[in-house]
Formats: sequence, C-alpha cells, structure tokens
Amino acid sequence: MAATEPNLRVVFLTHYFPPEVGAPQARLSELATRISAAGHAVTVVTGLPNYPTGIIPPPYSGRRFIEEQVDGIRVIRTWVYAARNRGFARRILNHLSFAISSLWAIRAVGPVDVIFVESPPLMIAFAALAYRWMKRAPYVFNVSDIWPQSAVELGALRNPVAIWLAERLELHAYKRAARVSVVTPGMLERLAARGVPRAKLFLLTNGVDTTIYQPSPPDVELARRLGLDRHRVFMYAGTHGMAQGLDVVLEAAKLTSNPEVLYVLAGEGAEKEALMKKAAAEGISNIRFLPNQPKSAMPALLNLAYASIIPLKRLDLFKSALPSKMFESMATGRPIVAALWGEAADLIEQAQCGVVVPPEDPHAMRDAVETLAADPGLAGRLGASGRSYVVEHFERGTIATRFADLLQQAAMRQRPA
Repeated sequence: MAATEPNLRVVFLTHYFPPEVGAPQARLSELATRISAAGHAVTVVTGLPNYPTGIIPPPYSGRRFIEEQVDGIRVIRTWVYAARNRGFARRILNHLSFAISSLWAIRAVGPVDVIFVESPPLMIAFAALAYRWMKRAPYVFNVSDIWPQSAVELGALRNPVAIWLAERLELHAYKRAARVSVVTPGMLERLAARGVPRAKLFLLTNGVDTTIYQPSPPDVELARRLGLDRHRVFMYAGTHGMAQGLDVVLEAAKLTSNPEVLYVLAGEGAEKEALMKKAAAEGISNIRFLPNQPKSAMPALLNLAYASIIPLKRLDLFKSALPSKMFESMATGRPIVAALWGEAADLIEQAQCGVVVPPEDPHAMRDAVETLAADPGLAGRLGASGRSYVVEHFERGTIATRFADLLQQAAMRQRPA
C-alpha cells in the first residue's frame, strides 16, 4: 500500500486490542500494522487485556499503565475494571473505566493529526470527545455495531432513561466526528435516516488477509488432539453472545441423524456456560466446545472444518450485519451454513459460497448441514467460490488503502475549536 502524503500521526482509541482474540481486535491490529508500514506514525491507546474472560493475564496484571511495542506498533495500555463478557452492569463499569483511564495517556501520545475511535462500546465516545478537545485533532468514529440500538433490541438495555441518555451520547459523538465510518451499506442507511449527513458517512467494510487465511489440508495431529478427527466438522468460531443465538446450533444437533457430523463451538462469551450446561443436561453428544484460540491458530482451526456455521438472532437490526468471521471462512475455502438474513444472506448467495437458512430455524439448519455432509462435491464448489469472491472484494490490503484515504480526509478537515 502506497503511503498518502503527508504522513499522519494517528491514534487508535479502542477498548479492544490483541492479545485479546476477536473480530475487532484482529481488524484493528491489521489496519494499524498496515498503515504503520506505509509510513504513518501509529499509537494505539487501549485497556489492559481482559476480554472475554475478565482476567488480566501476566505480564499485565497488577499494572495501571503500560507502554509497549506490538508488531512494530506503539501501544499504550491503561487500567480497566476487568469483567467477564456477561452481566450488563459489570460490563458497563468495564467500558466506563477505560473511557476514564484512557485520559491518562493523552499527554503520552504526543502530537496527533487524527484519531480513529472504535465503537462499541459507546462509552468510548466520552474519551473521543476529550481527545478531540485536548489534542485539537479531529476523530473518525467507527461504528461496527450500532449502540444503544443493539442492546435495546437484544433486551440487554431496557431502562427508558438509560436508553435516552445513551442515544444522546451516540448522536453527539456523530455530530462532533469529522467522519463516521460504518461496516455495511445497511448501517450507513440507518445512520443517514437518523440524520447523520451522508457527506460525513464512509463505508469501511470488514475484510480478511487472504495470504494468512488460505485453504490447506487439515492438520491431522491438531484434529486428533482436539478430538475432531473421524468427523465432518461443522464449526462456529467466535463470540458466544446474545447476538449469535447459538442455541439454534444445539437444537439442530439434536435433530441431526448423520453420525459423521460433529458440531463444534469454539470461543468464549456470556452465553457459553449456559450452552454447555444445556448440552450436558440434554445429552447432546454430537457437539463439542473448544476454548478461545489465539489469532495465530485460527487459520489452522478453520481448516479443520468441513464447513462453517454462522448464525445471528432473528432481529431486524441484523439485516444490515456482515459478520467478519464469514470472510475468514470464505478465505479458507470452507462452505458456510448461514443462518442469516438481509445483507449477509444476499452476499452468501451472490458469492455462491454456502447455504442460507432462516435465522433461529433448527430444522432448516439441520437440513442444510446434512445436505452438505452428504455431498462433498457441492461443499468443495461452494468453498472454492467463496475463496474467489473474498479475494476479489474483501482483501484486507485493499481495505487498508481506503482506510488511509479516510484518515487523510478526516485530518484535512478544520481542527476543532
């Protein structure tokens, strides 16, 4: 990627960053690394790693402020109230603690041309506004999930006063931003309908590094060690949260009669414990749970799968969602059983890379799984088609070039008063 002149001094302000594992962590790390390699000076301000377990690991535990180099990127970490990714009140305290503690880094980051702010959590808007004022630098507010709307539709946020306050914060963050970036066209339309000027909105999709996520033969030793050998593995790898509605996978597993099929749920999240208890209580023997895997292990893990499963709950909000794990599955040439609707379902069908079924429909999921399991030729064709499509449309290098252009556009705007 060619550098945009003049080179920029960029601050990433984000609640999430490696060594934590997850879609935002991977995306932000790759974007930071790529624009740094292009000649821009990058500083990441983030919290002490604790997601999703709520445990701060060594060497970060007991610390309040750490500055380090991660893959050539300057990273400043500040204290957070560590909390598991469950329990709404504790998560809000976790989010608010970083919004406050991140202010400790304002002097340390030095001169800034532009700030890139990752949301959710929405609380980070407080820090964004403070950085904007104190550094006299514009910010780009990146919306990867529309809050508080998501929390309201999932039933996690019900208090009318809290909803009103959160919406006021949300709209103020958009108003003060130099640009507002979103990850799907549907999200762009939603924000435009709420009054965000179209000239301020910028489509910055998720993507994948197709040089890292590639099709390869399954690692036989890894499969044996994880107990996945001798099966056709249908894998979900990601957060086990309210949004995913992973109960549908357990229900589909109960309906599946093909003894070769094994459903695998890899990752952590607020709903994992309940899912594991249900599987044990109901004797669902054709499902396996795996812990979070490090980012470096994800390509090999996905290549153990015969196919991927990507579900979301049946909410109108998710009609404009494009889960990033979809692109990783496509890049590794694995077909997808997509329990999705809206933009994600349209993309799967356009790419001809999987079977789309209605969200939260275990019978339809079971049928799709057994159809693919019985037809390796079909699975192979869908996987190859997905690989070709994602290389053409969602390669991370191309997205990083657009990202650098976005930062340059924001930096050229008049500095805030």
